[in-house]
Amino acid sequence: MADRFQNRILRVEVSTQQISRDEPGESFFRTYFGGWGLIAYYLLAELEPGVDPLGPENLLIFAPGVVTGVPAGGSGRSAVGAKSPLTGGFGESDVGGFWGAELKHAGWDGIVISGRADKPVYLWIADDHAEIRDADQLWGRKTAEVEGLLKQELGDERIRVAQCGLAGENLVRYACVVNDLAHFAGRTGMGAVMGSKRLKAVAVRGTTGVPIAASDKVRNVARSVPRAVKEQPRHQILKEHGTDGFLMGLDQLGGLPTRNFQEGGFEGAQSITGETMTETILAGRDTCYACPVHCKREVEVRGRYEVDPVYGGPEYETVAALGSSCGIDDLEAIAYGNQLCNAYGLDTISTGVSIAWAMECFERGLLSPEDTGGLELRFGDAEAMTTLVEQIARRDGFGDVLAEGIVRAADTAGRGTDRYAMHVKGQEVPMHEPRVKFALNIGYATLPTGADHNHNIHDVAYAVEGPDMDDVRSLGILEPLLPDYLGPEKVRLAKAHIDWRIFYNCLGLCNFMPYSRAEMRDLVQGVTGWNTSVYELHKVGERALAMARVFNWREGFTASDDVAPWRFSTPLEGGTAKGVAIPEDEMETALALYYDMNDWDPETGLPRAAKLHELGIGWVAELLSEREDTQ
Repeated sequence: MADRFQNRILRVEVSTQQISRDEPGESFFRTYFGGWGLIAYYLLAELEPGVDPLGPENLLIFAPGVVTGVPAGGSGRSAVGAKSPLTGGFGESDVGGFWGAELKHAGWDGIVISGRADKPVYLWIADDHAEIRDADQLWGRKTAEVEGLLKQELGDERIRVAQCGLAGENLVRYACVVNDLAHFAGRTGMGAVMGSKRLKAVAVRGTTGVPIAASDKVRNVARSVPRAVKEQPRHQILKEHGTDGFLMGLDQLGGLPTRNFQEGGFEGAQSITGETMTETILAGRDTCYACPVHCKREVEVRGRYEVDPVYGGPEYETVAALGSSCGIDDLEAIAYGNQLCNAYGLDTISTGVSIAWAMECFERGLLSPEDTGGLELRFGDAEAMTTLVEQIARRDGFGDVLAEGIVRAADTAGRGTDRYAMHVKGQEVPMHEPRVKFALNIGYATLPTGADHNHNIHDVAYAVEGPDMDDVRSLGILEPLLPDYLGPEKVRLAKAHIDWRIFYNCLGLCNFMPYSRAEMRDLVQGVTGWNTSVYELHKVGERALAMARVFNWREGFTASDDVAPWRFSTPLEGGTAKGVAIPEDEMETALALYYDMNDWDPETGLPRAAKLHELGIGWVAELLSEREDTQ
């Protein structure tokens, strides 16, 4: 056991300040791995149906993966999960940086937090030692202040801090968990759950390292990453210009979300690209644990806006959400909006999409200055955008309405504003346009977290020959498929890709890493000593997805909630893909086939009992049977 993983889950009850540990055993970790799988297990096994996501009964789960913290490229990722206050369903967000690796180096495979403290607290973990400490001095402060005070109090500059930010304290439903000031578990409102427990931060210092069964095998796989990074153009773009280096390509494709997804091209795109960032405001490059790519940006602005590189810099998602989606081409204003989000702990995607919704509704006459506290919310107004970011975090003025997420904001506003709320299951849509990559919409509609790009297929990767096509040929998918094709071959590809991306999450590995499936198998074998296979690893992702869907059903979701926004079936109004729409009949057929391939019931959206048994989680089928008997 000792040469495979720590086999230790830290249990923290903040109401009573009780701390204990679980040792679930090898079979448990081989079944659920970590990340999404670990989160889904605890939510299903221990959370009562119908609990208030912001109540003490909710669980907050920090879940690294099996390879988090090992010396191999991309192994710095971990996940945070709970019942989502934004969607009311399965909440999960993954994050890079160094915090997850530090937790593994302290000897822990995860943390499960329950209850609600009487006053603000933080959790301090130093290897085997864990204790709850007073956080009154941290409450209400910006994230950089909190991290600095914790390092000073604990007397160690090398600690790693995860925190909820002011937005989490104020229960903004899309508040994020901030790691290392510039890395974010952004989606589904995990920062709000953390704030609801009055848990300001989790500070970690680890010195034990991660046990590895076969270090030579891990080292051989790890050596492939720097070579691939040098050889593959997309990794050179990431290294040189960050994720925003892909913005201009998306604009040229007609897939850059613009003015709340009305258009797919932005006339100001050149002003907000990664190349422009590199040439103007870039102050440095950062990275995550054990990663050779260094795709993280650090930016600095002086003058009209003051932007400190301590908060990093905007990713593509942020530049598009606060930029093109809001019709804003001022890169310095976007960088300032990003800094506000990072300092307060806001998901930049949900923040930007909520503001873009408000701008569209204002321009259509559905919102007035009386609704917005006097703000003239028009596309292109950078000052309105930055003002709203501040208001959202502090729940001031109209920001208090937007802090609830666009579904609840539209319910409050009424007057047909819900038509322009770009969301799935209550989560705002990320900055990827499915009208130029049709299968992306399958993932948007069906993923249990709501609209999600991280565990989704991006069709363009499989439209041409290249590393992605080479890899899926090992699954028998032999020919490239056009981005606007939705036939059975594409649905099959979407299923394989989505399952595999969720497995990445369970493993604790970055999506940008150029490992083949065979190399991933070898990496898991080297770390754990298990005689695993690519087949088994695919089942890890499929199993985690099935469990999350069961959780959603238990919380009231059905197949009728697997619906993407209507706008994607209407023609784009601008950009090089102007006039393109996803045919509704083709999407309906593709979704039905995707359901059948997953063995999901077309009425409930549930995996059938036989599928759950085939996935090795018969206890979930029994849980469903017991619940159906009591209804």
